[in-house]
Amino acid sequence: MTIAVDFDGTIVTNKYPRIGNELPFATDTLKTLVREGYQLILWTCREGELLEEAIEWCRQRGLEFYAVNRDYPEDGPETNPRYTRKLKADLFIDDRNIGGLPDWGTIYHLLHSHRSLEELLLEEVGHQRKKKKKKSWWPF
Repeated sequence: MTIAVDFDGTIVTNKYPRIGNELPFATDTLKTLVREGYQLILWTCREGELLEEAIEWCRQRGLEFYAVNRDYPEDGPETNPRYTRKLKADLFIDDRNIGGLPDWGTIYHLLHSHRSLEELLLEEVGHQRKKKKKKSWWPF
C-alpha cells in the first residue's frame, strides 16, 4: 500500500515556513509502517530549501520516504514528459482531512484493521449502522 503523508500540521505542528514540533508518535508510527512494508511518500507544498530541510529533519529521526512529491523516486518532469504532482497513492494522511487529523495511534490502528474512521467511531460508541435510509438534510 502506498501512503502519501503531509509534513506541516501532520508530522510536525504547523509553523510553516519554520519546522514545528513533532506531533506525538508521528515519526515512530511512520517508521513502523515502513518496516511493515508500506511505501510512504512525503507529500508537501514545501519546495527547494524548505523541502530539503523537511527531508533532513525526517532523516535525522530515522525516517526515510520511498519518494518525495512524486509517485516513484525516479519520476519527475526531467524524466517523464507526462509528469504531474498528482499522486496515485492508496491513502493520504493530511491535517486538512474533513474532520481533522486523528492521533497517530488511531491512524496506525485504522491501517491495521482495514477500517474507516467512521467504522471505528461507531464501534467505540457502541452504535450499529442502521440499514434503512435516514432522512438527510442534503437536498439532492
